[in-house]
Amino acid sequence: MKKILITGSNGLLGQKLVELLIRTNTHEVIATARGENRLPFKEGYTYVAMDITDKAQVQEVIDRIQPTVIINTAAMTNVDMCESAKDDCWKQNVSAVEYLVEAAERNNSFLLHVSTDFIFDGKSGPYKEDADANPISFYGWSKYAAEKIVTNSNIRWGIARTVLVYGIAHDMSRTNIILWVKKSLEDGKNIKVVTDQWRTPTLAEDLAKGCALIAEQEAEGIFNISGKDFLTPYEMAIMTADYFGLDKSLISMADSTTFSQPAKRPARTGFDLTKSREILGYEPVSFTEGIGILAEQISVNA
Repeated sequence: MKKILITGSNGLLGQKLVELLIRTNTHEVIATARGENRLPFKEGYTYVAMDITDKAQVQEVIDRIQPTVIINTAAMTNVDMCESAKDDCWKQNVSAVEYLVEAAERNNSFLLHVSTDFIFDGKSGPYKEDADANPISFYGWSKYAAEKIVTNSNIRWGIARTVLVYGIAHDMSRTNIILWVKKSLEDGKNIKVVTDQWRTPTLAEDLAKGCALIAEQEAEGIFNISGKDFLTPYEMAIMTADYFGLDKSLISMADSTTFSQPAKRPARTGFDLTKSREILGYEPVSFTEGIGILAEQISVNA
């Protein structure tokens, strides 16, 4: 039985991961996040408050628990906010990873760190694991710096890189492209969606599944954990409208110059999943199946 400690358990991925690991019931799960526990279920795991930007707290908690595996899902992921709040971004995305690496080394824990397609410039996606990084935003640089801390450390480590995660958190606090399109069209709003960005959108449950596979096997190295469909946001919007039987004529094409955003976005990312399929046995759902899973969760929450 492994002791698995999860950081960022109040976040979307953290919630899905705690849920998945306690369902299999083969591990001792320790959920950690800043402040109070916001998970809607309280059985099957232990909750410990831990702020990953507080070095002393990270040391104390991890030394006390001595986890077999640490899964770091905590991060500042708002790409535009990272441009304006660089210090906060660095604390959460880089310094925190240094503290986790030190604690993992002291306790001989395997560290699984979650990273992103935004470490790439988006000129030649879909990417394999060994492609050269070249971030074009501060968020991308912070995540790349964190990867370097992990890969240059003396610990046993895995990195799960992902792309455009969508899903529903228990408190419905986060929106995503599917919910946004559905709500806009139901309200009869015209929306503009970009056609010049490509991604392999990832269902949060699939990302959790990929992380669980790496953690269970303590599989070392970098793994691409994303969806399998290579799509533009415009295509995702059309597929969402089709699924829910909504009016597609409200959706118009735009290119990314239409929107002024503080941070640059890579144009063409997306991942090649060959390695994760062969080594981990990872297999994600299609985007249409993902919409179906969300639709079911919306009706349960309604």
